[in-house]
Amino acid sequence: MKTYNKLIRDRIPEIMEARGVKFKTSVLSQDDYKNELLNKLVEESREVQAAKTDRSELIKELGDVLEVIDYLIIAFGLDSEEIRTVKAERKESRGGFAEKVFLEYTE
Repeated sequence: MKTYNKLIRDRIPEIMEARGVKFKTSVLSQDDYKNELLNKLVEESREVQAAKTDRSELIKELGDVLEVIDYLIIAFGLDSEEIRTVKAERKESRGGFAEKVFLEYTE
């Protein structure tokens, strides 16, 4: 038996059932769901980092990160347009990442 204890996509139980895999799932409370979405964002971000040399894998993992972000926005009752506005404001005031600046130290 392998233990996962993590948020999975909605159709995974259906896929496992079709493959004859025995499993146990439960439905999370809203607070637990929010927490697990945050954990999933970290998990998927690590998978992006691991996929950095494989273009197709990188695309897949970045898609997963975007999917998790979409559900975080919904779960926390946020406004996508407000997020885009704040993103643009921060880019205007602090810059983006296009110039590849790497901070080595401060004193």
